[in-house]
Amino acid sequence: MSESESTKPSKINPRFRYEVAKMPGGEKLLQCFQCGTCTSDCPIARFNEKYRPRNIIHMAQIGLKNKILDSEFLWLCASCFTCTDRCPQGVEVASVIRILKNMAAEEGHIPKLFRELLSNLLKTGYVYEVPESRIRRRESLGLPPLPKGDSESILKTIQELKIARILNSE
Repeated sequence: MSESESTKPSKINPRFRYEVAKMPGGEKLLQCFQCGTCTSDCPIARFNEKYRPRNIIHMAQIGLKNKILDSEFLWLCASCFTCTDRCPQGVEVASVIRILKNMAAEEGHIPKLFRELLSNLLKTGYVYEVPESRIRRRESLGLPPLPKGDSESILKTIQELKIARILNSE
């Protein structure tokens, strides 16, 4: 979809900003006046031209729900809260981005990398699978075995979440 296609009036959901503003942490979304402080202070934005917290907030304000929830850049946020700490309007930018990530996940828009990490977590109890070569190396150095991950407890904890249902349906 081209840039102009995604901003056509038919692609705008005017109620979206109110959905976000009703969520804890999103209450001040409409107070953002687009000064850009969040982006200028963001450590991720310094190194990635596609990640701009200001643009994410603006898209939420004008109702570009599908464009935001389908985006890969949304998931680049490091949740460092620098944007929130520096916002002159008190907008909880990092919380708004968390809300948007949660909405995206509930609709099944989860980047492949995060799906793999969650799958590993549910399978092994760890986000990353420990390669057999690393286990052998630890043994050769006389190090104790790594503790077993508790994937059962993790699964019990998240089984009621929508994300678990989305992943199980794949």
